[in-house]
Amino acid sequence: MTFDQFVFWAPRIVIACGALTFPILFFITAGYGRHARSGQVPAKLGWVVMESPSVFFFAWAWITNPGFGRPLVTLLGVLWLAHYVQRTFVFPSLMRGPGRPMVWYVPLLALLFNLLNSAPNGAALTERPLDAWVVLGVALFVVGYAINLHSDHVLRTLRGPGESGYRIPHGGLYRWLSSPNYFGELLEWTGFAVAAQTLPAWAFVFFTAANLVPRAWSNHRWYREKFADYPPARRAFVPYVW
Repeated sequence: MTFDQFVFWAPRIVIACGALTFPILFFITAGYGRHARSGQVPAKLGWVVMESPSVFFFAWAWITNPGFGRPLVTLLGVLWLAHYVQRTFVFPSLMRGPGRPMVWYVPLLALLFNLLNSAPNGAALTERPLDAWVVLGVALFVVGYAINLHSDHVLRTLRGPGESGYRIPHGGLYRWLSSPNYFGELLEWTGFAVAAQTLPAWAFVFFTAANLVPRAWSNHRWYREKFADYPPARRAFVPYVW
């Protein structure tokens, strides 16, 4: 298979995977974090390994893209790498303690997905006028990125040094949502797709929604079962709605 053929087929496979993932995750909760009963892969190592293709494969495809150096292609590449450098290297380095080990299939499946998703997104970027769609998309990405970072910070600082167990998070969008970090991430990639307007970008949005919406519901249900005083007005993924 040539690289062009890979770029053609990969987003279609991503869409198919998303269609399968969405219903499955309502019945089988991904085995990491608060939902991990036992695991074999250290959390920090798992994060770095599974997210690395989204840094290195994307960067290679982006740099070799004929539009590299043009304003929009450059901007979107920088936004992508801003997210994934933080997610791959900064996020695990900020974890307090070793974190809960991941079940082996979680980093494996994430690694395979990122191999399919990263290079096609870098290769598919094309230069076009910096119109209102670009402005809207970049704004959505930046807002989503800020929500994602702040929500992760709230979770990291819930416990003091030496403390264990779980608490109810508060602050920011946790006022309305159980998983604002997931909401922010979906907002990021929706903005990226609005600005990029490529099939790989929209396939990524589809898969992100298929992956994160059921996981947000699992988190919401877990919080409600664990904490009798969990805020009744807080929703799983969409403020005031669901």
